[in-house]
Amino acid sequence: MSIEVKNLVKTFEDKRVIDNISFKVRNGETLAVVGFSGSGKSTILKLICGLLEPDSGEINASEGDIAMVFQYSALFDSLNVADNIAFALRERKDLRNKYTEKEIKNIIQEKLELVGLKGIEQKFPSELSGGMQKRVSFARAIVTEPNSILYDEPTSGLDPISSTLIEDYIVRLKEETNAASIVVTHQMSTITRTADRVIMLYNGKIVFEGTPQEMLAQNTPYTKQFVTASLEGPMQMITE
Repeated sequence: MSIEVKNLVKTFEDKRVIDNISFKVRNGETLAVVGFSGSGKSTILKLICGLLEPDSGEINASEGDIAMVFQYSALFDSLNVADNIAFALRERKDLRNKYTEKEIKNIIQEKLELVGLKGIEQKFPSELSGGMQKRVSFARAIVTEPNSILYDEPTSGLDPISSTLIEDYIVRLKEETNAASIVVTHQMSTITRTADRVIMLYNGKIVFEGTPQEMLAQNTPYTKQFVTASLEGPMQMITE
């Protein structure tokens, strides 16, 4: 078991954003976390990777790195592609003396080829399309050979063709790394193309857990409302 969350609780001021949530993600499995805006999806990722501390509950992960792919790539504008990808290898205390510069160069090339990019090491993020920036962020995430990969809205702001390409690479990285993957998304194509299982959040609780096919069957009021994007149903959007 690569990631196991038990009875997780997180409150901001007087609002309980994560309310006693439990789930597991196995090695080589991708879990999609879905729900309306403000349902706590991204908060779960931040708790798992340590950017936030839970109020209570447990997060157990297999030994090894947890990589995070941020919604808007979060590349360093002042660094070229090669230096963005190699940042952790050069700056982390446990890695900075592990590789020679020649080895780092080879690792950068290997990771770029894995995400379908080659020969762009000297380009800067401003010279890349949104889809290319996203793939560079994938290469940066896997440079430490992580056991777990967390994706926060990986297709946000991309056109349909670029989204399909990114979804294909999420699947490919899972197969290449055998990592446990969690994808926060609201996009149906991302759910159906990348996920083995789905959990749906509302008011900080899991209101559905199952396969993408079971979600698409719309057998619960929650899945029906989400799949049809209906304003009518048990989930109410906050308008203020």
